[in-house]
Amino acid sequence: MNKTVIATDGAPAAIGPYSQAIRVGNLVFTAGQIPLDPATGQLVHGAITEQTTRVLESLKAILEEAGSSLEKVVKTTVFLKDMNDFAAMNTVYDFYLGANGAPPPARSTVEVARLPKDVRVEIEAVAEV
Repeated sequence: MNKTVIATDGAPAAIGPYSQAIRVGNLVFTAGQIPLDPATGQLVHGAITEQTTRVLESLKAILEEAGSSLEKVVKTTVFLKDMNDFAAMNTVYDFYLGANGAPPPARSTVEVARLPKDVRVEIEAVAEV
């Protein structure tokens, strides 16, 4: 198996021993992204909509660096701190991943007790290249 590390300045640097993404064959597996500003490394505060937007912009940058795109995402996993944020997160998610009438990817969404840096949302993706 040939694994290629994907890294971009358009997304926050890893805050642990992991890669932003790994490409294997024609698939890209991203690490879970949290709402960190890639330029400053600082947490994006605000409502779930602002945090979800930042997360999806980071995923977009990582996928583009890998030669893919949000349109080629086949599976996501969404981790929410509070399931009451589901509808607002879903609106932003649909804007990014349901755009132009493309079929949305398969998805799992779970509520978790805690996320890194106490953020409200983390999203990971698998995409085709």
